[in-house]
Amino acid sequence: MALKITLKTGERMILGGAVVTNANATSCDLVIENKTPLLRQKEIMTEVQADSPCRRIYLSIQLMYIDEANLATYHKTYWDLVRDLTRAAPSTVGLIDAISEQIFRRSYYHALKLAKKLIDYEQEVIARVSGTAESV
Repeated sequence: MALKITLKTGERMILGGAVVTNANATSCDLVIENKTPLLRQKEIMTEVQADSPCRRIYLSIQLMYIDEANLATYHKTYWDLVRDLTRAAPSTVGLIDAISEQIFRRSYYHALKLAKKLIDYEQEVIARVSGTAESV
């Protein structure tokens, strides 16, 4: 079954490891007819954006997903980051276990979705600790 993607003007995506940008003045449709790693612009994290422990975990998973040739390097980075995070914040273990299960299954896209939840949790904890969280 094919996947139809519409890219807005100037929108980028990663498709099979290549960065694709819509350079047209209008939106364009792409039809992806086989299984390949694909990330929309809103799902892509750059090294500059990976400015927290959980964001660095997301980035390592993203690299696993789009650059299979260097999986061993990204796996090592992931496990080092996870070890440090779970020591510093044991409350993340449940999410980390779920993410790691997806990685073991080589289901990197699903691991990325869970890593977004990990980033959200990290933001909640930071807000709570810094006193910027809204009172209930």
